[in-house]
Amino acid sequence: MLRRTKFITFLLIFAAVYVFHASLSCSDIHAAGMQDDVDQAITILERFQEIPEKSIPPAVFKNAKGLSILTVIKAGFIFSGRGGKGIVVARTENGWSGPSAIGTGGAGFGFQVGAQASEFVIILNTNEAVKAFSRGGNLALGTELSVAAGPIGRSVGADVLPFAAVYTYSRSQGLFAGISLEGTVIATRNDTNAEYYGRQVKPHEILSGTVQAPKGTQNLMKVLSKY
Repeated sequence: MLRRTKFITFLLIFAAVYVFHASLSCSDIHAAGMQDDVDQAITILERFQEIPEKSIPPAVFKNAKGLSILTVIKAGFIFSGRGGKGIVVARTENGWSGPSAIGTGGAGFGFQVGAQASEFVIILNTNEAVKAFSRGGNLALGTELSVAAGPIGRSVGADVLPFAAVYTYSRSQGLFAGISLEGTVIATRNDTNAEYYGRQVKPHEILSGTVQAPKGTQNLMKVLSKY
């Protein structure tokens, strides 16, 4: 029985790690992978606003310096692994920047059983948080940036100051205990950005707004303009 449990654990962790590596490599082959992420980001933002009493407060969106929108798969038994992909955008003097491609991965330990697909909206509350996403390479949430579950509901006042550099919001399907973004590693998908923008571009060039957003981002820009 113990041997079988270990085997199931290995398969679940392997699946999560595979998704993470796939998000960093397979989608790099074609720009269509990035366009899928952009389109998925629109869907996620719309889903998060469907239930007003549990939506992201307008004040949080209004004060946001940037947004990261991700789909993450997490699986495990005792040990756990997670992986996924998405985009990050930043607010500039001329509106929202184009999207920069990112991937996520991490490992955990605790009483965790099952597999789960989750959608995340990460609010970047500070300029330092945007800079951390602009550097490229790897970023560890909870280590380099303070992270907290964000307030919910439209009644949250505009005068409420953020108490963490990053707020996280999630919607999940499936069963899982102990979901958290503490320790999650977020990496820039540089080759995906190059495919999508048609040339080598750095994250800080995209998020500063110096790189023109591709035509495929028009619908995303329309949604973001509401905030």
